[in-house]
Formats: sequence, structure tokens, C-alpha cells
Amino acid sequence: MLSAKSLFQEILDDDESFALFCSIAASGESQGGWENARIAALVPPDERALAPKIARHGADEDKHGRIFNALMRKRGLKPVPVPPDTDYTMLLEKHGIGLAHEKLKGDEPLTVRDIVTYLAHSRVTEQRASEQMELLRRRFADHPDLGRAVKMISNDEDNHLAYCHEELLRFAHAGHGRAIQRTLRECALAEIRVYRDVSLAVMAHMGRILDWPRPKSAALAAGIHAVYAYERTAGWRRMVSLRTPDRRDALGGPATAAPEFA
Repeated sequence: MLSAKSLFQEILDDDESFALFCSIAASGESQGGWENARIAALVPPDERALAPKIARHGADEDKHGRIFNALMRKRGLKPVPVPPDTDYTMLLEKHGIGLAHEKLKGDEPLTVRDIVTYLAHSRVTEQRASEQMELLRRRFADHPDLGRAVKMISNDEDNHLAYCHEELLRFAHAGHGRAIQRTLRECALAEIRVYRDVSLAVMAHMGRILDWPRPKSAALAAGIHAVYAYERTAGWRRMVSLRTPDRRDALGGPATAAPEFA
């Protein structure tokens, strides 16, 4: 019987599929680190107090990339090229979600509206990241190597999500509520499409590596489409709600160090 744990265990047990999984994850985290670092550098003058939190967000993402690379090194593996159809971060940018990289590569300060867009995009994508890492945490928290990694990353993603809620509520109270809700909805509907497409691509690549029989691949694809159908009709709403988080000022301190994988 297919389950999330058995599926991931297959990927974990094979060197080639594990290297691809970690390479995809490391690439996305590193890209997120760069984006946050650039946003922190370009924060508008009236929001400079937010810059250290954005920088902390970026430092966490960089750390996650190093963790996935360290997991590969411990098994004597090297990063592999990330197939373009599995590049979640770049596909989101291609669909106009978040801040364009051309803008982030420049020196022009961002506007408050840009910061609202960044936070709304992050609120949606961090919801996904938090849920995915919680899934791995529940199933692999006791794993000798992966357990430490998923617990640390899961905690960080929960912090990122809390920070997005808190800052978006602050901007909503300052009069940006309609723009926030409109941007959240646009981001959520685009994200679920990209997530579906990336999930299908990742499973197709893994299926070729692990030589999955056609019925198994078809069942996995059907499951991905079923998740998308649910998210398209109702599930996206969990990505656009805002509430005061239990974790307050979640990114108010320095980033924690990555664990050692000797």
C-alpha cells in the first residue's frame, strides 16, 4: 500500500533519488536565501526595522540549503543538476508570483507595496513548506541523520509562517488589507498550480530512477491531481487567512547554526 512514509523511504534508500531530492531542496532553499537577502538590502526607509527579520529569514533558508548538501556529503554524494520542471522557486517567478528577480538585482529601493507583495507570497509558500516539513517530521523525527535536519527545518518554517502572519496583520491594520487579501488569493491560486506541476515532475523523475511500474506512477499522479482538485475548490483558503500567531516576534533573533553531519 502506498503511503507518504513508504514512498519517501524508497527515495531515501536509493543514492540517485536521494541526491536528486536533496539537490532540488537545496537549490530552492538557496534561491530563497538570495531573494530574502536582496529584499533586506532594498527595504524602503520607512520599513528599515523589518530588514533584520527579512535577513534572518534569508539566513535560515541558506542554512537549510547547507543542511541538504551536508546530508548528501555524508553519503558520499554530490549535488546533481535540478531539472527545470522541478524548480518550484523559478516557476513561481515565471508565473509572476513574488518580486521579479530583475527588480531584486537592481539598486532601487523597494516600495511598501513591494514588501506587502513579498510577505503575501511568503505567507503562501511558507504554509506549504511548514506542512511538508511537519509531514517529514512526524515520519522521520527518529531517523539518525534526517531526524535532526527535519526537526530544525520544520521549526524554522513554523517561525517563518508566524512572522508572515504577524507582519501582514500589521500592514493590514495600517490600511493595506484589501491589497493583502487580493495578493494572497492570487498567490495561493498560482502556487497550487505550480505545486501540482512540480509534484508531477518530481514523481516522474523519481519513477524513472526507481523504475516504478506504470500502475504505481499512475496512482501517484492521480493522487497529486486529487490534491490539486481539493486545493482548487477549497483548500487554497487555508493559505490566505491571517491570525495572530502563537509565536510572536518569531524572527526577532539571530539565525541558529546548522547541525553537524559528521
